[in-house]
Amino acid sequence: MEKIGKYELLREIGHGATSTVYLGSDAFTQREVAVKVAFPGILKDPKRGRLYTHLFLNEAALIGRLSHPHIVQIYDAVVDDHLCYIVMEYVAGGTLEAVCTPDRRLSIERIVEIIFKCTRALDFAFRAGIIHRDIKPANILFTCTDPTEGDIKISDFGAAIIGAPDRTLVQGIGSPAYMSPQQVKEQALDQQTDIYSLGVVMYQLLTGQLPFQARNSYDMIYQIINAEARRPSTLRREIPAELDAIVARAMSKRLDTRYATWQEFAQDLAQAFRQRRPKASADAMADLEKFDTLRRFPFFADFSDVEIWEVVGFSQWSRASPGTLIIRDGDLGDFFCVLADGELKVLKNGLLLDMLTAGDCFGEMAVIGKSTCKRSADIVAVTEAKLVRIDACSLRSSSEACRGHFYQSFLAVLSERLTSANTRLVTF
Repeated sequence: MEKIGKYELLREIGHGATSTVYLGSDAFTQREVAVKVAFPGILKDPKRGRLYTHLFLNEAALIGRLSHPHIVQIYDAVVDDHLCYIVMEYVAGGTLEAVCTPDRRLSIERIVEIIFKCTRALDFAFRAGIIHRDIKPANILFTCTDPTEGDIKISDFGAAIIGAPDRTLVQGIGSPAYMSPQQVKEQALDQQTDIYSLGVVMYQLLTGQLPFQARNSYDMIYQIINAEARRPSTLRREIPAELDAIVARAMSKRLDTRYATWQEFAQDLAQAFRQRRPKASADAMADLEKFDTLRRFPFFADFSDVEIWEVVGFSQWSRASPGTLIIRDGDLGDFFCVLADGELKVLKNGLLLDMLTAGDCFGEMAVIGKSTCKRSADIVAVTEAKLVRIDACSLRSSSEACRGHFYQSFLAVLSERLTSANTRLVTF
């Protein structure tokens, strides 16, 4: 079995113009990895060796900098005159290229969720001072072999701008079909170039074709600068006007009318998703809806996006009909809840103590108190309610940062309750 560094190379899983990618095994961490190995001598190419070296060094510089659930992790790298390879997280499901044809298109809801996750991941990268600069379906991976399920991860930050804005050469870096007008004009770039490119990816996923059809790169570049793409709904009738508008704004040739931030792009996607599925039951909610719901609550205001995605991953979402007893006074408990939607009442010996509305947390004493802590009141659904349940075990197993923010929010909740109780006593 071939070996490179400390990694066993199991089989080839892909190759490009400059490198081959292998499925590898890391015996130390007991995990599978993807190892991208540069072709021998490629970095010494007299014409493009400097560019290829830049691409590999760029990825090597990102080790440990982009820890996000929707970005492929870079674990290790070696870049020298004799050996050049990058060790990455192995993602088994293939790329978005598989669903970019008219006969393989995904549902509109699935596409919106994929693009939403991309916007949050690229915003995370941007806040870390990184602009991808080569967003295209080939650089977005599925985590499982069924593209209708599972997660996505953005890969290949070799062409990224790290730090200050930069320029790019059309022939040097990137794929012309996905480049922004600013990129093909070799202008200084910021996050709006990635926003444009992701708009092109969204267009292609929705319709099964690129917004501009061209015979060569020069014709493609001319259209990117001068032509207007057809509305996606003219190619797929079920696409709503809201998504036509989102794609048009993301792909606007003018920076002043294109989305200025990833947050704006993400908010419009979330709104369009809610309008399309306004009454989704809690157990059928997409990750996009769960993330957007939690992100809007004050309880999660100090959580990072990464931590919110973590909560989405380990929480359980359910619904409760009016009159449902959710927590019983005197029972032992090992979970707490956040009310995602609806209204609950808090009762003690049949007397109303409080009303809970969307965003409120309850039952937290069972996980921050003693293990034998008993419930101190009944919690009953007044209306149909959506509940986010988090078990004590899941909380203990969460990342230190996520767990710390939960306890910080618990303290804020308890402080508010004590203040409210004192006010009622004084009034009484």
